[in-house]
Amino acid sequence: MRNVGLSSAEARILVDLAERARLTIMVGHVLLFHPAFQKIKEIIDSGRIGKLQYLYSNRLNLGTVRKQENILWSFAPHDVAIFQYLVGASPIEVVSRGGAFVQPTVHDSSMTILSYPNNVVGHIFVNWLHPFKEHRIVVIGNKGMLSYEDSANNKQLLLYQKGIELVDGEPSTRDGATEVVPFSSLPPLEIELTEFISRVRRSASNEQAGVASGLSAIEVLEILEAATIGLINNPQMKVDEGVATMQTHNHKEVFVHPTSIIDDDVVIGAGTKIWHFSHIQSGARIGSRCSLGQNVNVASGVRIGNQVKIQNNVSVYEGVELEDYVFCGPSMVFTNVLVPRSQFPQRGAEFYQKTLVKQGASIGANATIVCGHTIGCSALVGSGAVVTKDESDYALVVGNPAHRIGWVCVCGSRLPEEFQQTVCSQCSRSYVGTTPYDRATMTIRLIS
Repeated sequence: MRNVGLSSAEARILVDLAERARLTIMVGHVLLFHPAFQKIKEIIDSGRIGKLQYLYSNRLNLGTVRKQENILWSFAPHDVAIFQYLVGASPIEVVSRGGAFVQPTVHDSSMTILSYPNNVVGHIFVNWLHPFKEHRIVVIGNKGMLSYEDSANNKQLLLYQKGIELVDGEPSTRDGATEVVPFSSLPPLEIELTEFISRVRRSASNEQAGVASGLSAIEVLEILEAATIGLINNPQMKVDEGVATMQTHNHKEVFVHPTSIIDDDVVIGAGTKIWHFSHIQSGARIGSRCSLGQNVNVASGVRIGNQVKIQNNVSVYEGVELEDYVFCGPSMVFTNVLVPRSQFPQRGAEFYQKTLVKQGASIGANATIVCGHTIGCSALVGSGAVVTKDESDYALVVGNPAHRIGWVCVCGSRLPEEFQQTVCSQCSRSYVGTTPYDRATMTIRLIS
């Protein structure tokens, strides 16, 4: 069984499954149960430091360099979870910048800026190329400040009665006493496990909200995904003859042309290239090593697999899913509503018909796929064809309406129209026909 929950989309599926089964999900953000952070939350909610203004967290170390994930995903998830817990709201803007030094495609350092409602700002600095270990959080209000360093020997939570305020229109320093705030010495893991047992016993209530819940995990993953976009597609200012212009940094992991638009909450896999005047809408998920040509639109919620090639002037609408190695020819058309009416808009998942293009299938230029159908594995849809029904694996279809005229191999070579067993002359793959004597119902399958 493969791991799930590494993206917000997968997390939503898990939460939905838990809700249907009336089970409880908790995520392992153990620092949310640390007595020091629980005390900080209590002080914020009590108003002792006034209006919350600013949060800062750093997580620094030398070593533990990963190959599978960058510093953002390795170090920052707990800090993002803590910020969400303390602020109690979702950020309205996420910006992340960093540098990759040891390995060209793995960031070693990042600074993420979270802008929350009511002018609350958070900074998360993480780095695994640092000369010493430190994990510190600072919380600033307009009446006081809090500081806690988990990496320190004494591990004290300090409340500072100090700050800056305007007196007769002039900034003035307020420097008061520093208080050591006591907190419980219970181990965070013990508190977390106790809470989990309690929630399991209350599972009949279908409880999914609360600290470290499935819903909070979705929020954290959405923030990390948004930060990843900024980290990889790093906008930089270029000064040209005294005029500053914004350019898109073409990181080795992902190329996005400066004329293209990538919305928030988009995940794009390493090695993918997005060319001129394309638009990737919020919630879209695109795999690795894909190529999206000029003027391509990927709608909200669309899922695109790995090594997919989409040629110029193609719109992949909501409800369409492309598996790995799919090819979409220039100006081919997807639809998602069977009976469109401008006067009576049909928007949302309840109206959209699902279209699935399975692994390795190719769709020719100017072809149209009427929604609600499946294109089989490695099928080949001819140029200009209009597909109005499901098409079998390895089928070669042409015409309007599209009809099968033969079979194609995974490699694209044409196979005999009818056979009990055959071998591709180009790549030597073997196929067997399931109903060799009935042209209308015959299907084939790959056997080696």
